[in-house]
Amino acid sequence: MPLDIVRRPAGADCASILAELPEWFGIPESNADYAAHAEREQAWVAEKAGQALGLMTLVDQGFSAIDIHLIAVRPQAHRQGVGRALVARAVAVARELGKRYVTVKTRGPSLPYEPYERTRAFYEALGFEPLEELMEVWGPENPCLIMILRVSATAG
Repeated sequence: MPLDIVRRPAGADCASILAELPEWFGIPESNADYAAHAEREQAWVAEKAGQALGLMTLVDQGFSAIDIHLIAVRPQAHRQGVGRALVARAVAVARELGKRYVTVKTRGPSLPYEPYERTRAFYEALGFEPLEELMEVWGPENPCLIMILRVSATAG
């Protein structure tokens, strides 16, 4: 059965998926903000047989990049191409908007944590490069790594 990427409000799906990922999304207030954003701004939901397996929200700050504000995939769907398909959609949106880059923020390497080591490896496998680690964004207990992907250098 094919994976469909559907753009729609997805607050409830977001809350459900994040609840299954406490290693990455363990702050209830942040999770509520992500769910509200997924409902208000709409999300791209990866579905198979009508079940939401993952989702992504994007933010356009009006400059050269589109930012992946959130990407999350249910644990049982990890390593099955769901995240890759969502990033491919982000690249397609960036192209449609004339953006040269896709960016994403994730936990930086200066404070090691195995789940985020896997996250960074995922993004690097898709061609993202680490750009800058900042302590001011989420605080020193949660260093923020900005990663960037040049759209023109990606396949389709």
